Amino acid sequence: MRILILGGTTEAAGLVRLVADRPDHDVTLSLAGRTASPLALPVRTRIGGFGGADGLAAYLREHRVAALIDATHPFAKVISGNAASASRATGVPLLAIRRPAWTRQPGDAWCEVDSVAACVPALGAAPRRVFLTVGRLELAAFAAAPRHRYLVRTIEPVGDALPGIDVTAIEARGPFDEAQEADTMRRHGVEVLVTKNSGGLATYGKIAAARALHLPVVIVRQPLLPEVARVSDAREALAWLDAHRPTDRGV
Repeated sequence: MRILILGGTTEAAGLVRLVADRPDHDVTLSLAGRTASPLALPVRTRIGGFGGADGLAAYLREHRVAALIDATHPFAKVISGNAASASRATGVPLLAIRRPAWTRQPGDAWCEVDSVAACVPALGAAPRRVFLTVGRLELAAFAAAPRHRYLVRTIEPVGDALPGIDVTAIEARGPFDEAQEADTMRRHGVEVLVTKNSGGLATYGKIAAARALHLPVVIVRQPLLPEVARVSDAREALAWLDAHRPTDRGV
């Protein structure tokens, strides 16, 4: 069974580990290539895009893929849209692994916005110590608010995303638990957390830590994604794959 997993998340890695040793599964993991040193996983891995929905559809046909798994980040709106379009065009069954979004709990002080750019005015006019965990590619939006002092955590180097601004950069790969996140926030004097509602457990520690420390959170809502078959974790995805095993038909 030839399976293409669109990955880059904890859920994708979990599914790869579940299927890697199965001789009846031929798995390819596709990564966007935004991280220079992705985690090594025990399956064939390709790096880079497909050339839009049409390119992905061509790949599915050429490689006779029997099942397509969208295990990308909840904010990877473009590739999720391309996966849905390619599935419709080719008839290849598509499953999305979509972790539940975080919900506001008692003690949370959230300001919810619809984009990273909208986080900037939500920080207010007064200078603050801001903990940014929105990913390296969208940091430039905060250049519009140089009055703040930023603690930025990314996997890749920040580079010149915020030139001439007070930035303390941390290069680290999670997950981080609540105690670790609370320690980071205390040591750096964080006054507000800015993050995306990524959902799931792997990065929830910062949300729990902000609650415990009574810190406000500016949080970007998840975008609307295509309505496709979905599960919430890797084990449910494995069960779906077993139920969609092809018989003698091609794709």
